[in-house]
Amino acid sequence: MELKNYSSSTSGFILLGLSSNPQLQKPLFAIFLFMYLVTVVGNVLIIVAIHSDSRLHTPMYFFLSNLSFMDICFTTVIVPKMLVNFLSETKAISYVGCLAQMYLSMAFGNTDSYLLASMAIDRLVAICKPFHYDVVMSSRRCLLMLLGSCTISHLHSLFRVLLMSRLSFCASHIIKHFFCDTQPVLKLSCSDTSSSQIVVMTETLAVIVTPFLCIIFSYLRIIITVLGIPSAEVPSELCGYQGALINSDVHYCTVTTISATINMSRRGP
Repeated sequence: MELKNYSSSTSGFILLGLSSNPQLQKPLFAIFLFMYLVTVVGNVLIIVAIHSDSRLHTPMYFFLSNLSFMDICFTTVIVPKMLVNFLSETKAISYVGCLAQMYLSMAFGNTDSYLLASMAIDRLVAICKPFHYDVVMSSRRCLLMLLGSCTISHLHSLFRVLLMSRLSFCASHIIKHFFCDTQPVLKLSCSDTSSSQIVVMTETLAVIVTPFLCIIFSYLRIIITVLGIPSAEVPSELCGYQGALINSDVHYCTVTTISATINMSRRGP
């Protein structure tokens, strides 16, 4: 079936999903429903634990609680629609719904990356500049870092969606993915997408690589600082660094988990 122009009509798309095998739909539904509930409940418990314990009212856990909230939002944008499609024969999504899902998934996913970078900066200051930590990582500055992360991510997503909304779609309306991501949707356009591809790649590199480089730089500085401690001072310095290093381990595990989740969501079936 061919559609004339989705950008000027109420027609929509078909999400191919993870598998077209009818026998796998219900097992996949059960698996992803369980994973979604575990993700939501786990992140809610993290948020509740942090807000209920005054000892955790620190910049590190401030960012972690917001990261958990963003993770809930990110999975909620994608998974519920995917669960509905597992039990639906049409697997349809409207044009507006597709753009909305694209916008929100990019916004929350990119905010995750910037929050991880903020957590890396927090660990850098805690270990490399411990005596200036309270001044550098003040509540006001942490709030500004959070607002900056959200603003940059949402502007990036808005720009991307506005770019997509200018395209015409007149060929296949089947998206070979389980949600509306940029590249699968771009492949369906009958417009000239060469300039859009260049803009998307350039702008994506600028937005996504920046927090990644920030995390790498922060941990290199942390490693250099720890290795640079004279051996005679290690016993006295160890207590001061122990808590910060433990939190760095928490941050490393968080980076790995969130990055794996986002990368898996970006892969096609």
